[in-house]
Order: sequence, then C-alpha cells, then structure tokens
Amino acid sequence: MALFGSDKDKKSKDGKKAAQHKPKRLIPEDNLEELTNFFEPMQEPVELVVFTDPKRNAPYNTFMESLCRELAEITPKIMTHFETLESDAAKLHGVDFSPTLLLAPDRYKIRYLGAPLGEEARTLIETIMRLSVGKSGLGQISRQLLAELEEKRDVKVFVSPSCPYCPGQVSHAFHCAIERPDLVSAACVDISQHTELADKFHVGSVPHTFVNDEFSMLGLVPEERFVVELVTLKSAEDLMARQHEAGLDMGGGLDVKEVDVVVAGAGPAGLTAAMYAVRSGLSAVVLEKNVIGGQVALTPVVENYPGFSNVPGKQLMEMIAAQARSYAEVHEGEGIEEVKLGKHVEVYTDKTVYVARALILATGAAWKKLGVPGEDRYFGFGVSYCSTCDGYLYREKKAVVVGGGNTALTDALHLKNLGVDVTVIHRRGQFRAEKHLVDAVTKEGVATILNAVVTEIVGEDNKVTGVKVQDVADGTERLVGTDAVFVAIGFIPNTEIAEELGLALDTDGFIKTDRAKRTSIPRIYAAGDVTGGARQIVTAVGDGSTAALSAFEDLAHPYWKKEKTA
Repeated sequence: MALFGSDKDKKSKDGKKAAQHKPKRLIPEDNLEELTNFFEPMQEPVELVVFTDPKRNAPYNTFMESLCRELAEITPKIMTHFETLESDAAKLHGVDFSPTLLLAPDRYKIRYLGAPLGEEARTLIETIMRLSVGKSGLGQISRQLLAELEEKRDVKVFVSPSCPYCPGQVSHAFHCAIERPDLVSAACVDISQHTELADKFHVGSVPHTFVNDEFSMLGLVPEERFVVELVTLKSAEDLMARQHEAGLDMGGGLDVKEVDVVVAGAGPAGLTAAMYAVRSGLSAVVLEKNVIGGQVALTPVVENYPGFSNVPGKQLMEMIAAQARSYAEVHEGEGIEEVKLGKHVEVYTDKTVYVARALILATGAAWKKLGVPGEDRYFGFGVSYCSTCDGYLYREKKAVVVGGGNTALTDALHLKNLGVDVTVIHRRGQFRAEKHLVDAVTKEGVATILNAVVTEIVGEDNKVTGVKVQDVADGTERLVGTDAVFVAIGFIPNTEIAEELGLALDTDGFIKTDRAKRTSIPRIYAAGDVTGGARQIVTAVGDGSTAALSAFEDLAHPYWKKEKTA
C-alpha cells in the first residue's frame, strides 16, 4: 500500500474550480477504505501526541500534524493531541525536538523524532494497531528472552526515508517496547530531520541502532538477534560462538518441518521459484537471512521491467513478495546455517530443520569491495554500498561514487537528485553503463574522474574526509576531498552454501548450471544472480521459474536414478 501520494481526482467541467481549492490530503482517497478496514479490529484507544515548535522544521511539523489528524479522522479509536516544546507536557516527557510524536504515552515509551516519512509511515500504522490490541508481535523465543530483562533499555534507531532496511529495525525496537513497557523505551530518529543527533552519534549509515547510548547495531538484524543484543548488550555472534564452543549441537531443540522444496533467498528469482513450485503441486518455503527483495529493493527506480514504464524497486518487490506469500511461506530474517545431503535434503537454520526433497539456491550477490586501506575502517562512517539507504546523510555535502556501470551511474543520479555534490570515479576512459544513463549523467552535470583508481580512503574522527586517487596512465596520485564514498564496482556471488556442498563453480565463482538450472549435484538447483550472466530482474524471474519446473519434473522422474541403472 502506498500510503502517501497525490490523488488523481476525476473532475467534471463544473467541478474543476472547486477541486482546485480542495485541500491536498496526505492519505490518498484510494487508501482510506483500506485503512478503515485495517483499523476496524482496534480495541483500546491510542493517543497520538504531537510536539512542535513553529520556529524549527516547519514543513515537517505541518506534515506530522496533518498526518495525525487524517489518521484520527479514520477511526474514533485514534485520538490526537497537540503541544508545543514549551508546554508542561514536553517537560514531563523530556521532549526537546520538533517535530516529535509520542504514541500512547500513558502506557508506552515509543516516539518518533522527526515526521515518519517514506516507509516509516507504514511502521507507524502497524504500531498503532499493536498498541491498541496490546500485542507486541514478537515470537515466543523473543518474548522469553525479554521476560528475563531486569534493567532499563533505551533504544534509538536512526533511519532515512528511502532506506528499505530501516522499517524492519524500527519495528524490532517498537515491538520490544510494547512487550516490556516497564523497561524498554524506543525512538525512531530521522537523520534528514534531526541532523544534530545523527552527528552526535556519528551516524554514517542506516539503520544504525544504539541501546543505552553504549551498544550499537549497524544494519538490519533478525528479530531474535536484536532481542538478544538488547538484553545482554553483547554481540549475538560472540554469544553464539561461545555456545558452540560449549559443545551445543546444531539440531538440538529445533523444530522439524517437512517440505518439498526449500528456496534460499527472497529476491526475484527465489520468490518466483516458490510460486512456480507451489503451482506445480509442490510445497515450498522461502528462507531469507536479510530482507525481502535483494538488490532490487535498493534500486530507486526500475525502468526496464515489462509492464512498468518506471517503478520504485522496493514497490516492485513488495508486489512480487505479496504474490509469493499467497502461495508459500516466506521467512524473513531466517538464514541457512547448514545443509546435509542424504536420502533427503536437510536444511538447518537457527530455528528449524527443514527436511526437503530439493533445494533451490537463489542467494544472489553481495557488493564487491575496493579492497583498499580505510574501506573497512570507515564502513558505516562515510563508506557505503547503498546510496538509497545513506544518501540522505550527505545532502549539501560531497560524495564520490566509485564505478562505471549501471549501478554506479544510477547511484550518482540519485545522489545528485538529493542535493549531493557528487563525483564519479572510474578506472576506464569511458563508462560501461547503458547509454541513457551516461547521457543522463552528462545532462545533469555530474563531475567525473576517468582513467583513475581509488587507492585509499582517508578520514579522521570517525568520518571520511577524502580519497587518494591514482591516475592509471602516469601513476600520479592526488587527494580528492569528500564526505562519503559510495562503492559500486560490481557484485560477488553469495556461494557459501554452494561451496560447502561442493557444487561446481565457474572461474568467476558463480554456480554452474545447465539450461534447466540444475547444478552439479542432483536435487540442488540455482537461479538468479548467483549463477552469473545478465544481472537483470527479468532473467532472475525466468531462472526462478525454470528451476522450480525442473525440480517438479525431476522429483517426479528422478534422472539420477536412471543414470545409476544405465
């Protein structure tokens, strides 16, 4: 559901003049019925208290006030109250930023520092419902972990409006605050509005989460890991390592589920594979260790997917994911830890053992690193691989994009549109990107440095200050000042599972498959970016359907058994 947008009113000749004076609403008319039905099960009333200062962030104040008023018009269960920063209520609740939104402050400690723009508006709507029914939405294990919490926890999640990972992390924080209102407080901080607080915590990438201002998490983490780290203020990876050292068995205490096909990865290939598998009569489950959508969810605008002249990447993946969920279970934040091959394909996660007949690997690819000094040191503090996530941080600042393909130029145009002073650095004399992107970069006046490579990323006080650039022709080196470095030099396939299974890989490390997407081991299939070739959404979708149909055919007529008897 696209919460905000401009309504395309159907105007008659007599109604044009009246329509021109009609106040513009944040919530489109088309969504009112959907929201009305969504809020129908509300039980307890939820009060939204908005604090503003007319001298600070005026446009965002107006947005916040209008949004809350429109939500209150949908149902009497939502009530609004407006205060100033000088009010007694502001002093009582420790509010000193405009705009700030408190949700049911009489019962919970949940707030937005900055108007909930973009994807965060959805989190707000979901949270209102959870506050009304008094259910956190956490899983059983997470609730048990939080029940042991004995000390207060204050959580701040720094976000940007266009970040696809941020809403998930904010939801984790809010769910914990709903589960333990006596000890957990949570705030969603928009870096584009509350720049002062973002600077104070040296936020250079989002989502960035701080607990009690001392322990931090960078990026979106699975729910149970979030809860473990919130409770212990220690890295979950360190705790798990200690458990394994203590000799705990991977399969001990895990649920066991039987399924025909396990699909690893919830990008276009994986989601399509699940749909085609179920439509063929097989049962399927999709396991995604990160967030649904893969690299497509980070693409600002997709312009070459059939049926859409242009569509935001995240919106496209939400539509595909919604369709996939109507066929199969899609488990977000549940990654595969081990696969064992025998009579069945046993797939182990930290929650469940899936006993399957086939496995489809659609694990995609990860960002390729430059491999230069300073890259790891300043990751999250100026070094980024996601302009969609972190571009807002560098508005009216300088940034360099390293790369010369479609992704690099798309990132550069996105940053330019945000108001970033951007320069593209490419090692060749001409770009590898599609012509329309090259033309757009030229038209927008994006600065370029060609025939040059970045040899080092330099900085001070936990932030990037520049990059050392070497001329490919004469070897001379110079320092280019910048506040951020966005790396877009390609991807490397996520083949950890494939390597552990011993699947055949090509010289570039991608999984080898035949035309039917079969790998070198029977019952294991691969689809999408992990197999190399053209990194396009349409090819990933085609791969996913082919892999699923091959699995169906092979399980019905096992070719490997015929080979043994031949």
